Amino acid sequence: MAGLLFLFFIFFALHIISSSATTNFNVLSYGAKPNGVTDSTKAFLDAWAAACGSTDSTMIYMPKGRYLLGSMVFTGSCKSPDITIRIDGTLVAPGDYRILGQAANWLSFEGVAGVSIVGGALDAKGSPLWACKAKGNNCPSGATSLSFTNSNNIKIKGLLSLNSQMFHIVINGCQNVNVERISVIADGNSPNTDGIHVQLSSNIVIMNSKIKTGDDCISIGPGTQNLWIEGVKCGPGHGISIGSLAKDLQEEGVQNVTVTKTVLADTQNGFGIKSWARPSNGFVQRVRFIGAIMQNVQNPILIDQHYCPHNLNCPDQVSGVKISDIVYQGIRGTSATAIAINFDCSSKYPCSGISLQNVNLTYSNQAAQSLCANVLGKTIGLVQPHGCL
Repeated sequence: MAGLLFLFFIFFALHIISSSATTNFNVLSYGAKPNGVTDSTKAFLDAWAAACGSTDSTMIYMPKGRYLLGSMVFTGSCKSPDITIRIDGTLVAPGDYRILGQAANWLSFEGVAGVSIVGGALDAKGSPLWACKAKGNNCPSGATSLSFTNSNNIKIKGLLSLNSQMFHIVINGCQNVNVERISVIADGNSPNTDGIHVQLSSNIVIMNSKIKTGDDCISIGPGTQNLWIEGVKCGPGHGISIGSLAKDLQEEGVQNVTVTKTVLADTQNGFGIKSWARPSNGFVQRVRFIGAIMQNVQNPILIDQHYCPHNLNCPDQVSGVKISDIVYQGIRGTSATAIAINFDCSSKYPCSGISLQNVNLTYSNQAAQSLCANVLGKTIGLVQPHGCL
């Protein structure tokens, strides 16, 4: 009997080992060159095809070095139940910004499931394109560095994204995405280089990350729900923003968003909600901004339903976006302007259920000010500047 039990144990152990085995695919085996000069695009796509076609758990491994890559699309659905992309090197964009500039994305994942990206760096070399735009020349719009579309069960951990031409990371139409310990670096004057953009997605977690860029550190678009942001350090940049909304008449709402334990330093905005003054069926509801430190932030707490950058192409209408149940709790620090709290809501659909709880914001070591238009809410505990609710 003991012998049979021993044999059963060995069989069970071997079954566990075999079922958890990972098949490795090294990009060097497919012709990739880690010299930063040889185009390795085909090698990376071939490694993806092999991993995607495997029925095992797989790992695509990118050893140390610099890999020159053009625009790539990694598509599902895959036979492999999970694919880990382990990057020990740096993925480098072409030196001519026009090559990527004509593409919507540099590295795009479409319709995939169970993909993890671990470590490594993306160097998109976006600064020449930014310079082109600054001169007002006829420039391409630019590419997002890393994009996930219509994908599920995605993890991004320990990644460094440098100098994206446009957005650094986009999460669009996805479910169950975890982003942890990433770093984003771009010049504070770089245009449209949002750190992470989320839209039409649910069950998203962004944690313990540092974002320095020229636009929103995190931008939250229509159709986002169940988003958790924690431990993010932002600056320079435009803060953490919901919007801009009301771009379209028919637009999905934003709901169940929590932003906690954040630090925002030298940013244009702190926590912003913005919509165009246009008709829309959109909404923002059940949002919690909890436990933040503001350091020299121009607009620490802002709702702007008359968003109109540069006063161009802005209709003389009223925002249809309904904003309700928004809590600002435990927010302290310094404002770079006299107006630390500014609620400029829609006259047709006033903001409602706005709550300020234990907020302490100062301006140049003196009392800051607050402005309110078309907003209903309450204050709890110490609120400085004195609320206009």
